[in-house]
Amino acid sequence: MLERTLKKDRTEVTFVLPPYTPPGPVSVVGDFNDWRPGVHTLEPRPDGKRAVTVALPTSQVHSFRYLAAGDYWFSDDTAGDFDGPNSRLHT
Repeated sequence: MLERTLKKDRTEVTFVLPPYTPPGPVSVVGDFNDWRPGVHTLEPRPDGKRAVTVALPTSQVHSFRYLAAGDYWFSDDTAGDFDGPNSRLHT
């Protein structure tokens, strides 16, 4: 799930996943972090879900995926748009 907060000069996007699905550490990787795993690792929130917030420029399109333990790559079905196997995010 994606949560967006519009700011004056950027859009803060929070990437949210259920507590243990998939198990183990998960990071969001995309063109905004040069597809580098571990740069944006999801952390537990008080509600048990895992999340990370990334500040992105407004009025742009970004491709991303999640990477979980065991080299398990997956897309975000809630993104609403896809670029091949990647989820696509409009800010």
